[in-house]
Amino acid sequence: MSEIQENTEVIHRIDPDTTGESAAQFDELVRLLESGSDKELETHLERFHHSDLADAFGLLDRSLRKRLIELLKTELDPDLLFELEDHLRKEVTDSLTPAEVAEVITEMESDEAVQVLEDMEEEERAEVLSSVPREEREDIEVGLAFPEDSAGRRMQTDVVSVGTNWTVGQTIDFLREESDLPEEFLDLFVVDEKGCPVGIISLSRILRSPRNTLMREIADETQVLIPAETLQEEVALLFEKYDLTTAGVVDQGGKLLGMITVDDVMEVAREEFEEDILLLGGVGEETMDDSVLQSSVKRFAWLLVNLVTAALASVVISMFDATIEQMVALAVLMPIVASMGGNAGTQTLTITVRALATKELTSYNTMRAIRKELLVGVLNGLLFACLAGLATIFIFGDYGESSLLLGGIIAGAMVINMIVAGLSGIILPIMLDRAGVDPAVASGVFVTTVTDVVGFFAFLGLASLILL
Repeated sequence: MSEIQENTEVIHRIDPDTTGESAAQFDELVRLLESGSDKELETHLERFHHSDLADAFGLLDRSLRKRLIELLKTELDPDLLFELEDHLRKEVTDSLTPAEVAEVITEMESDEAVQVLEDMEEEERAEVLSSVPREEREDIEVGLAFPEDSAGRRMQTDVVSVGTNWTVGQTIDFLREESDLPEEFLDLFVVDEKGCPVGIISLSRILRSPRNTLMREIADETQVLIPAETLQEEVALLFEKYDLTTAGVVDQGGKLLGMITVDDVMEVAREEFEEDILLLGGVGEETMDDSVLQSSVKRFAWLLVNLVTAALASVVISMFDATIEQMVALAVLMPIVASMGGNAGTQTLTITVRALATKELTSYNTMRAIRKELLVGVLNGLLFACLAGLATIFIFGDYGESSLLLGGIIAGAMVINMIVAGLSGIILPIMLDRAGVDPAVASGVFVTTVTDVVGFFAFLGLASLILL
């Protein structure tokens, strides 16, 4: 069978329209893990793409995963190991000896090997690296030397570079004859005598140029170079902004260390998205595979913070217990003001955190954004004040003139709390960001606390002034 036919079969197997077939494939995997023979399992596993099998790992329970790991670890696919979620990858590597892990990561690109090793304890990592061939080990150690979540950690050290005086013909001959090249690459770097990149050029442009053309003449000198210490979120933004497929990573002296490709950036974007969603929910790095105890421990700290902040709102309510006793309707209406403020604050907070993450909100436009949220709070506050006030007058009409006062009180409190919600939703995350704290982690609970406290205080305070 030809290579083209083989690739066509793989594409057919992972066709996204075959959802039902994939489910049946997974069900069969479960059945074979529970009662099938090793030979049957091996035959069935040949039908899986490594990405699909990585997904299946996460769906299996621990006992079935254990059997699958035992079956696969003798000839573990490096692509499968890399595709696994961090906690599942650790589960697999824990079942292997250091020499076996070294054998697998030797077949990986340096950036992939770094991601496998960075989650290990230092002693375990050193033991694995001692079994890796010297050349591959040096490439991996370059990546591990940089901070976590930096461009240096994400870069692939195996790059193709040529001199400024090389011709297109020399370059093509080099690419054909050199055996020690990356398996896949789209761009080449043109470097000077110091190893500093002076341009980048795509393979397609090389193939379309005359053989005697100098590489420096056709290289793109407007390349985007990324310092190795750059945070990976900023790298993702650069790729999006400049529509990049490849970018060189350089040290402080401008020397080329490696490259980052668009597939690495897609992985970064996914990780950052998942991290922000989990942090906003206060669940940290919890996964579906965590035990009851692990999930409880990870959620406890944030729930404790919420308990403390909720107690602050209760203190405010207790200050007006005499007012509430004289008119039970106040107790019925209180949650409306606080809830509307909390939702409005969350809306502003979500927009602000996203703008900070994408660098759309800077010192240049901060005041303009704050003014906008102030006006939005005023407008929405007035609109919902009218709705809430009229509804209160209608529902509590039996109170006579007091129903009109109640409508005015909830309307006034609604305007105040909606304005405060908009301002706190933008000001608090900006303050946290400038203080070096991730606004996705702490903003939510603070904004909710502010809107609850202000909402209750405004509503009950106005009631005390007007009704008593």
